[in-house]
Amino acid sequence: MKSKTVFVTGGTGFLGSYLLRYLVKNGYRNIRALKRKTSSMALVEEVKNQIDWIDGDLLDVGSLETAMYGVQQVYHSGAIVSFDKKEVKKMLRTNIEGTANIVNIALDFGIEKMVHISSIAALGRTKEQNIIDENTPWQRNNANSNYAISKYLSEQEVWRGIAEGLPAAILNPAVIIGSGFWNNGTGQMFNQVWQGLRFYPTGGSGFVDVRDVAIMAIKLMESDQLRERFIVNNKNLSYRDFFTEVAKKLNKKPPDIKVTATMRGLAWRLDWLRAVLTGRPNLITKETANLVSNSFFYDNKKSMQVFDYNYIPFQKTMRDISSQFLDSQKLGKQYNIL
Repeated sequence: MKSKTVFVTGGTGFLGSYLLRYLVKNGYRNIRALKRKTSSMALVEEVKNQIDWIDGDLLDVGSLETAMYGVQQVYHSGAIVSFDKKEVKKMLRTNIEGTANIVNIALDFGIEKMVHISSIAALGRTKEQNIIDENTPWQRNNANSNYAISKYLSEQEVWRGIAEGLPAAILNPAVIIGSGFWNNGTGQMFNQVWQGLRFYPTGGSGFVDVRDVAIMAIKLMESDQLRERFIVNNKNLSYRDFFTEVAKKLNKKPPDIKVTATMRGLAWRLDWLRAVLTGRPNLITKETANLVSNSFFYDNKKSMQVFDYNYIPFQKTMRDISSQFLDSQKLGKQYNIL
């Protein structure tokens, strides 16, 4: 199996970089990955010479056909994650049409198997549900961000491909945490606590180590599981508890002021004004302000039972990330890798 040609989208990104490193570590040698000409190679520096890089884009069918020709296995982890209204159209098109392109080419080329890395955001969520599992049906409601909609519709393209004969399966990771760039993605949460985060949102979610997601993606690919989805989640926590845990590991004061509905409304409006006046990106949007006020927790039993897998202990994850964050601060580095 490890002699087969593997193709990875989103390879220079946070999750994709870990997936590439684990593929190399596990003995795969025929690995292709898609990147933009402007992509930073910082997170894949140690393995970049062991990857056959294809310059292209999820919306560029020609580059995808070049990349996927002769490939047996596809990991589709490339996507735009944004809660900025200015990027909604771009995100929806890239995530949905990009996935459709991957699915169509995989069908045309007779790909042996595809693993689509989706998100818990693509699962059905209502405030009345205590725990969400793989069978929770999607519901249209205000709890769904534009990102969630894009991931749900992306998944629909994969299910459409499965109906047309594509051998595929889906992962739905919780909030993925790990060392990466500290100024974007979930790395920002450690940076915010380091700088002195005083406020905590009232909601909660599931959290999972990026290494668990990469390992699980490979396990799913190497298994005989098809036409299934798996929630990849380690621990359900309130955001207050999560940020408190980060603060403990970084020797900082935990946030102690609850963000009320009035404060949420004021925060995103003030940040919108700041972005307009400075021309810099929004740090807080209406979507993110509302999103972190909701609590949605996720059941990981299926992933543990089917793959006989034990997740990396949450305390180890937090120690590892925090230690690397502190090392980065000492060295003046903008990123690190677990």
